[in-house]
Amino acid sequence: MFKEMHDLFQWAWLIPALPFLSFLLIAFVTKRSKGLSSTVSILAILTALGIAVAIGIGVIQSGAELVENPAIVNVNWLNIMGLKINFGTVIDPLSAMMLFVVTLVASMVQIYSLGYMHGDKGWSRYYAYQSLFASAMLGMVIATNLLQLFIFWELVGLCSYLLIGFWYFKVSAREAAKKAFITTRVGDFGLLLGILFLYNKFGTLDFVALSAALSANLQNVAVVGTVSYVTVMAFLVFMGPLGKSGQFPLHVWLPDAMEGPTPVSALIHAATMVVAGVYLVARMYFLFHASPAALQFIAGLGAFTAIFAASIAIAQDDIKRILAYSTLSQLGYMMFALGVGSYSGSMFHLMTHAFFKALMFLGAGSVIHALHEKQNIWDMGGLWKKMPITGWTFFIGVLAISGVPPFAGFWSKDEILANALLNGHPIIYAVGLFTAFLTAFYMSRLFFVAFMGPEKPENHPHESPWSMTIPLIILAFFSVVGGLVSLPEHNFAFFVHYGEFEAEAMHWGLAGISVIAGLLGIGLAYTIYLKKSIAAEAIVARFPGVYKVLQNKYYIDELYLWLIHNIMDGLGKALYWFDIYVIDGVVNGIALITRGSAKTLRRTSTGQLQTYAMVFFFAVVVLYLVFAFGEGQLTTLNPLATLGGVK
Repeated sequence: MFKEMHDLFQWAWLIPALPFLSFLLIAFVTKRSKGLSSTVSILAILTALGIAVAIGIGVIQSGAELVENPAIVNVNWLNIMGLKINFGTVIDPLSAMMLFVVTLVASMVQIYSLGYMHGDKGWSRYYAYQSLFASAMLGMVIATNLLQLFIFWELVGLCSYLLIGFWYFKVSAREAAKKAFITTRVGDFGLLLGILFLYNKFGTLDFVALSAALSANLQNVAVVGTVSYVTVMAFLVFMGPLGKSGQFPLHVWLPDAMEGPTPVSALIHAATMVVAGVYLVARMYFLFHASPAALQFIAGLGAFTAIFAASIAIAQDDIKRILAYSTLSQLGYMMFALGVGSYSGSMFHLMTHAFFKALMFLGAGSVIHALHEKQNIWDMGGLWKKMPITGWTFFIGVLAISGVPPFAGFWSKDEILANALLNGHPIIYAVGLFTAFLTAFYMSRLFFVAFMGPEKPENHPHESPWSMTIPLIILAFFSVVGGLVSLPEHNFAFFVHYGEFEAEAMHWGLAGISVIAGLLGIGLAYTIYLKKSIAAEAIVARFPGVYKVLQNKYYIDELYLWLIHNIMDGLGKALYWFDIYVIDGVVNGIALITRGSAKTLRRTSTGQLQTYAMVFFFAVVVLYLVFAFGEGQLTTLNPLATLGGVK
């Protein structure tokens, strides 16, 4: 049986290859035919989904065998003196789960886009970008070494730039695309340095070989000051996820990235690109596990990002930006889960979050589509009756992210919180618990205001077409049952690797506490925004300063702009004047002296024999006069001539 599964795993390269082939076909063959372009793209990603499902079933049937011995297929790509790099595929529980999640969400987004992007002039270009992005993300997931992963990692960044700035005629979209690209490059520079450090130390970039080399040499690691070399490498590698997964302080690009089409937000900023950083930390967990300092930093930063973004979300009014800050908060959850040792909980939450967050982004797109591009929740209301499918599916997403049982978010979130407490991190547990309360509050606030608030007479909402509602229903289904796969009777093997707190050991008492926190958040939002027993305006009036700070996102963007305009620009001007007056002054001064000397000397080089003869004649005369009339004076001036008398 395992041999048959291994034969199936060898075809994993088709999963990223099919979307890439569809990208080439759309770009060079079908771009003039909108219908053919979308058909090619959707068929390619659905086929990739089918292969991913087959591989996932094979991984489940293989049990724990693939945890210790992943199915790896390598082809030599580069082999020169001192450097050998392979391209290949790796199939294990982690990559199989990611393949399923990425292909499922990408398929739903592309089908959904048939309705949402209807009539858009860039239809074929849109589907070409979607295909290229899916190919890049899938190629990164199955990479067998860091260089292969880094190539697809950068291609994912390029595709995010293209998709965020898809409506390039909008200044805000162009600026958001540049902001995302530049901000993530900051982190990617650190990742590249980490890759170089790892290769310099261990002579390989292959994940399996790196893990073995690190384990074998852990006791003999060189020390840089008081920080181990492993810790330096871990921090450098983590800079990549810091940018790509929107951790503080490189989180600023993600909310602005909502300027792209809403299906793009569902694909990139909910389920795929932003979790690439979490995936990289999980894939390189052997490196971070070897550095307690790095894990502690990841745990602390993840917890801070989770509560930081959640606090901002409670004061936002744009439906997509609320979801964006929610995504940042949940990414913080995944990161601090890895930091506290909950590898399985982090990967589990990555999967369930992909289901319900993609669902809510697509639900938000359905609302925006029905209200003709309105995105402020206070311009909405009464949508529950007019858009029942969108309303019910969005409500399922709210319950899932709020951790209400038995929805998907309950199982993964509570596994993370229990791990944090039981592994000796009570402060992080408290932060995570309060974040769960805030999450339930601001997501319920969004739902009650937009779907159950007073209907606006100027709006004429209508339910979205089937191409948009069917993906909502499918994602809602996974948001309901997605967490049940962790139960022991399902023999679900995706989350056993590095997992010390497995599903069968779930602490139901702690789970009950987190459920109460979520219900309190929902209840508070219901009391303020639906029942109106407490006036929201009164709360804002009582804490105007706090509300203003939260609404303006702690002024982080303004701080960065101030630093750029006053520190970086000022430093740039100082260096400019130093270059002009010091560097150029010295260089140009030497040049002027040389040029002036050359002009003078040039006058003595006439090329005429008569002139040279005259110069020689006068020189001889001068020398004769010096020796003839100056000898006595020279003798008198010579002090040696007066010593001992004149002979």
